[in-house]
Amino acid sequence: MGATATLSTSDLAVAPGGDVTCQVMVRNAGELVDQFTVDVVGDAASWSHAEPAVVNLNPGESAPVLIRFAPPRDAGVYAGPVPFGVRVISREDPHGSVVEEGVVVVGAFTDVAAELVPAKAEGSRKAKYEVAVDNVGNSPAMLRLRAVDPEDELDFRLDRSEIALPPGTTAFVRLQARPRKTFLRGEPKRYPFQVEITPEQGEPLVTQGTMVQRQLLPKWLLPALIALLLLAGALVALWFSLLAPAVKSAAREAMQQESKEINEKADQAASAAGAAKEESKQAAANAGQALDVLGVKPGDTNATPTLQPKPAEKGEPVTFRLDLTSPIVTNTGAFTEVTLTPLDGKKTVLVKDIFFENSKGDAGTAQLVRDTGGTRTTIRVIGLGNFRDRDEHFQEPLRFQPGEKIVFRVSCQNPQPKGACTPSVVLNGRAE
Repeated sequence: MGATATLSTSDLAVAPGGDVTCQVMVRNAGELVDQFTVDVVGDAASWSHAEPAVVNLNPGESAPVLIRFAPPRDAGVYAGPVPFGVRVISREDPHGSVVEEGVVVVGAFTDVAAELVPAKAEGSRKAKYEVAVDNVGNSPAMLRLRAVDPEDELDFRLDRSEIALPPGTTAFVRLQARPRKTFLRGEPKRYPFQVEITPEQGEPLVTQGTMVQRQLLPKWLLPALIALLLLAGALVALWFSLLAPAVKSAAREAMQQESKEINEKADQAASAAGAAKEESKQAAANAGQALDVLGVKPGDTNATPTLQPKPAEKGEPVTFRLDLTSPIVTNTGAFTEVTLTPLDGKKTVLVKDIFFENSKGDAGTAQLVRDTGGTRTTIRVIGLGNFRDRDEHFQEPLRFQPGEKIVFRVSCQNPQPKGACTPSVVLNGRAE
C-alpha cells in the first residue's frame, strides 16, 4: 500500500469569484521513501489546485496539503453542488494511489445584459427591432420585458413579455414600435423609448432605442408631380403654337374649295340648284368628318392631352439573421459556417445594413462571404475579440442576385474553459 489520504471536511461552500480551502492529510503507508503527487479530479478540477502539489515522505511519515477551490464568476460554472475527488498518486507504488471524495456547493449569482438591435430604426407607420437578452450569470433567470416611451406617443408590441433564460444563453425578442399619429409631409420625427428588463431579484436593466417616423408621402412624389406639370404645359404650348393653327388652316382650305365648286355648279346650271344644294350639304358633312379625323371639334380650342403617372415600384423590406455555434479549433484556418439563400433565390436582395453580434465576447475570426454558383468572394473579415456588437451601413447597398448565397464563417479561438463561440449577424435591406 503506497499512500493514505484523509480530508478535513467533505462538504464545502464557495461563492463565484471567491475561494474556500480544506486540508488533506497524506501518509506514506509504504516501506520506501516516496514522492506523492496531489491533484483534484472531477468538474471542479479546472478551478481548484493543491498547495503543495508534490510532497516527499519517509515511511510512516504524514504531511498536510491545502486544497483550494476558486470558481470564477462565470456562466460556465453552474450554481449548485459539484462533486470532486482529491487524488494522491505514489511514484514508487502507482497502484497504491488513493482518491478521497467530497462536494463543494457553488453559490448562485445573477448577471443579465441586454441590447436593442438596431438602436435606431425608421418607418412611416412602424419600425421593427430585436431585444437581445444575455444571461451571463450561473443560474436560470426569469425576466419580464416592457417597452415605454416618455411622451406616450408610441404603441409597442413584444413577441413575449416573459422569458426563462438558462445560464450562459441568449434570447431574442421581436419588438414593433408604431406611432399613434401619422403625417403626410414634413421633417422626420424622433421618438426615444426604453425597453426595461426586470429580473425576479435585482434592479431592472434598461436599454435605449429611437424610432424615426418619416412622412407618408414618398419624397420622390413632389418632384414627379412638378415634372408632370411641366410636361403637360409643354404639350399644351406645342398644341397651340404648331398643331392647332395647322389643323385650322387645313379645314379652312377644304371648306373654301368645296364652296367654290358649289358656286361654279350653281352658275352653270340654275335648273340643278336642288342638286347643288345637296352637294353643299355633303361637302359640309365631309368637312365635319375631316375635323373629327384630326381630333378637332368646331369651336373647341381648349382640348389638352392628359397623362396618367405610372405608380413607382417599391421594394419590400427584408431582414435575415444567421446564428452560428462554432467549436474551439487550434488551426486558425479551420472554419465552421452557416449558409443562407435569401428568399429561396427568387428575388434580388439589396443589403444596406449589417449588424455583427458577439454577446459573449468570444475570440477568433468571423467572415461574411458571397457564394455565386460555388465561387466565393469575401465581403467582410473581422476579429471577434475586437467587439461585442458592431454595425455597418452602406451608401451603395450590397446586391445579391437570385440564387446567390450568403455564408457566415467563424474560426473560434476561445480558451478551453469558455467553450464554443456563438456569434451572430443580422442583415437588413430590401427585396426587388
